[in-house]
Amino acid sequence: MQRFKRFIFNGLLLTAVSLLMRSVAVSFQVYLSNKIGATAMGVFALISTVYGFALTLGTSGIQLATTKLISEAFGENEKNASKSVRELLSKCICYALFFGALSFCLLFSLSSFIGVHLLRDARTVLPLRIMSITLIPIALSSVFNGYFTAMRRVWKNAAVQVLGEGIRIFSCISLLTLCLPGDVQFACLAVIIGGVIAELISFLIHGSLFLYERRKEKEAAKDSTEQKTEGKLLKIALPVAFSAYVRSALVTIEHLLIPRGLEKSGSSRENALASYGTLHSMVFPLVLFPSALSSSFAGLLIPEVSEANARGDRETIIKTIERVFEAVLTYAIGVSGILICFSEELGGAIYPKTDAAKFIFMVAPLVPIMYLDTSVDSILKGLGQQVYHMAINIADSFLSVILVIILIPRFEVLGYVMTVYFTEIVNASLSIARLFTVVKIRPKIIPWVVRPVFCVIVSTFVTKLFIGRFGHFSTETLSVAAHVLLAASLYLLLTVIFKRVKKSKTGC
Repeated sequence: MQRFKRFIFNGLLLTAVSLLMRSVAVSFQVYLSNKIGATAMGVFALISTVYGFALTLGTSGIQLATTKLISEAFGENEKNASKSVRELLSKCICYALFFGALSFCLLFSLSSFIGVHLLRDARTVLPLRIMSITLIPIALSSVFNGYFTAMRRVWKNAAVQVLGEGIRIFSCISLLTLCLPGDVQFACLAVIIGGVIAELISFLIHGSLFLYERRKEKEAAKDSTEQKTEGKLLKIALPVAFSAYVRSALVTIEHLLIPRGLEKSGSSRENALASYGTLHSMVFPLVLFPSALSSSFAGLLIPEVSEANARGDRETIIKTIERVFEAVLTYAIGVSGILICFSEELGGAIYPKTDAAKFIFMVAPLVPIMYLDTSVDSILKGLGQQVYHMAINIADSFLSVILVIILIPRFEVLGYVMTVYFTEIVNASLSIARLFTVVKIRPKIIPWVVRPVFCVIVSTFVTKLFIGRFGHFSTETLSVAAHVLLAASLYLLLTVIFKRVKKSKTGC
């Protein structure tokens, strides 16, 4: 019970932090889109795609490896686990330093070629060089993050995240005040330099917390016996790293092809970047914003499932999976229904004078699949299924590239939405099938799917009917807030009622 309470506390803490962070991030995205325009957002999204690949190389699966190694050490021998933690951490730090330095050297030296020949925009060269500075600090921070997650001290990661985001926004806004209207290159530089400042300060804070933590544990670890941990580290990290390399490379190719495909369909370069920026920098952050709740708990599932798996506790694993499926699908189906029903109002209030509302409506039905897939991936990693997870992700990304090449020149932005649908469904289906095969459990369609769908249909219908007849608001923002809050409250009420009815019938 104590372990479960700690899990819930850590999950709620991360959720609160994540909601705060995403609220600020979405608000900041709205500010940026209004300040620098959709075209600059598109250029920034292209730069971020290349940086994402460099970041993948720099971290190379070390956060997951750190979490799993330390969690398994405690799961196998909790009393003497501290003896091996120091050695595990030293190996993880060396691994992070090597790949972080390699990634920095490659991005810094190749930024000119990437910007001019791959991104086809000379404005991206300097931003890429500046962003390369953060790669080594982020690689090391991944070790600290994995360590604190395994030790169930996630509040330290949360504190660093909040401070880092605050510094990033303050730095970006300060620099953007110097930006001239229409200066896309300087606008991107301002955002990127603000991000670099935040990452460097966050690293110093994270490192200080880590060193203080390890100094407290130093006495316990003094007599540690030498163990061969390199093999275990590489066995966990390299499959994840290889998967991430291939997938990130394919995702980078995919995102480079999207603006080109839009140009082939007849759009100008600027319009193609604007459409790309609207979808990736405006719509997806908004649609994924509510996943703060589910993704926070998903990250904590890895150490929990890893420990249960190390003990051979199959019953705990099955109960965990059933709880996760019911909770995530109930939450995600509610979010999806509200986004679908109020997409027009949300798009108009948050991103006026754009096509955001149309894209929100298109993407919202995928929300349950996307949110659930995140949790399933974490459970699979906890069960040691990294290699299978790697294969799914590579196949998914390869399929995305093929579909982008075929569909976008013919169907424009709709072709990309079709690509996202197909690949998300295939990825989630394969992951869920693998999980059910490994653990041998059966799906419960009525509590997991049918009941939430019924509840969200009723709650959104009643909300539309009630506010349409009695609600009059002075601003569009107030109207949207009223719609969402009433629908969410009714949905929560209905799900609680159904849960109580089920308990009264079963007597438990």
